[in-house]
Amino acid sequence: MVASGDQPVTIKDNSVLQFKFDRDIVDRASKNPFEGVGLLSMKPVKSLGLNEILNNIRKAKNDDKIKGIYLDLSILNGGYATAEEIRSALADFKTSGKFIVAYSNVFSQKAYYLASVADKIYLNPEGELQLLGLRSEILFYKRALDKLGVEPEIIRHGKFKSAVEPFMLDKMSPENREQQLTYMGSIWNEVAKAIATDRKISVDALNNMVNNITIRNGKSAIDNGLVDSLMYWDQVKKKLCNLSGVDKESDLNLVSYDDYRKAPEPKGKKFNKDRIAVIYASGEIGMGDGDNSSIGSEGLSTAIADARKDSSVKAIVLRVNSPGGSALASEIIWRELELAKKVKPLIVSMGDVAASGGYYISAPADVIVASPTTITGSIGVFGLMFNVQKAMADKLGITVDVAKTHAHSDMLTMYRPLTAEERAVMQAGVEDVYHTFTTRVADGRKMDIAKVDEIGGGRVWSGENAKGLGLVDEFGGLTYAIKVAAQKAGLKGYRILELPAQKEPFEQFLQDFSTEAKIWFLKDDLSETFKQYTAIKNMLKNQGIEARMPYDIELY
Repeated sequence: MVASGDQPVTIKDNSVLQFKFDRDIVDRASKNPFEGVGLLSMKPVKSLGLNEILNNIRKAKNDDKIKGIYLDLSILNGGYATAEEIRSALADFKTSGKFIVAYSNVFSQKAYYLASVADKIYLNPEGELQLLGLRSEILFYKRALDKLGVEPEIIRHGKFKSAVEPFMLDKMSPENREQQLTYMGSIWNEVAKAIATDRKISVDALNNMVNNITIRNGKSAIDNGLVDSLMYWDQVKKKLCNLSGVDKESDLNLVSYDDYRKAPEPKGKKFNKDRIAVIYASGEIGMGDGDNSSIGSEGLSTAIADARKDSSVKAIVLRVNSPGGSALASEIIWRELELAKKVKPLIVSMGDVAASGGYYISAPADVIVASPTTITGSIGVFGLMFNVQKAMADKLGITVDVAKTHAHSDMLTMYRPLTAEERAVMQAGVEDVYHTFTTRVADGRKMDIAKVDEIGGGRVWSGENAKGLGLVDEFGGLTYAIKVAAQKAGLKGYRILELPAQKEPFEQFLQDFSTEAKIWFLKDDLSETFKQYTAIKNMLKNQGIEARMPYDIELY
């Protein structure tokens, strides 16, 4: 299985590179071939790697056998910043003179944002185009906790640090609503501007369409210049035949993402001994080694140290896609980045989210590159515990007694509330961590700490907001961040070293074997609520003071 998966693919003349985005898009694709098959479902579950998507587009631009790109946008899994990176790569592809065609039966708002870069956009005659603007929905658990008799013990700094609001309120605080409207408005402006530019309409006209629900069917999409033609799939295939220079539909050669990533690079590339290390930091930040979907303080620090000590590595790009997590783990990673920065250029590339602890580990960078639609900031910390004493006694008839050697031996128990003295100690700990956090940001961004506190307080910003505030230096994606790193290191030619090193396929398979069945059943039973289950589980298992996003953001 491993050998067959690595076999190179031969590309025929007059081929069309086809992209389907119906799987989760992660920053870095796993090399584990067993990830492609669910242990029980026996269905493909392998994620799409943004790194490989961008590489495929770059490779296709200079491949004479590829005549154009076809975007199947029935589904688009990924954030707006991810869509923007793919969109930028496609815009660069168009400079080759090759075509891009986008088609869908139903265009979601995010999918249409990506489709708008295409030369032609086609929609099923009975299909839909959804343009409604952005929304943010938050689940609040306070009433459920009240019914259960569970009392949250909350210690935080910053009026915008709203990670704990779902446990203490039944609706958004005014500060939380303010910050959401600010960053969502900024992101929408970027989306609307890009669509309006490529479709040659005004932003005001587009916003009027959204406000008035003008786009209700295919005909209204045509009438308002958002779609070029209404077509069925067989008609689109004929268009692709004409564009790629083949006569018959049977000769149309659509090359999939999975196949094209195994196609060899065009000949003539010189070998370079100099390398740029791209270190991926994706997921929540915690202690330990981490994995493909989480950041471990030890695992990531080791990868950074390896890049620092490797004489062939001339610069480091840290790709951050994280809502944060443990403040202590963030500090451990920060320290290793500080050491690396002293000897090599350090560039941070922000993905969909690089906030709270994700910003903590970004702060030491020489240059921070982000998308205007990146979610970032959230410079704040909190602590959260739960007192289940009443729930145990009133709901289950269970009481708890304790014997202790000192007055506060049971300070961190779940079976009684904090005393005023203990709460003061916890609050002091939060304030200390917040001071350290803001100091790290002030030092890294060369700001006055009072300024950091002013724009901090746990407030979430878009990448565009953050650039105006000095939290971000430049706009761009991972490809651009690598170019900045090469320039800082004075490199004209280089290779990419991706870290942390991925495990051998069979080793990864054995590690995943025991958890695959449990995850499969949970996803099947919980369906759409699986994400909420995972979020609550992560919140409950976290220990210590957290530097984390106020919530998991998904903008549609």
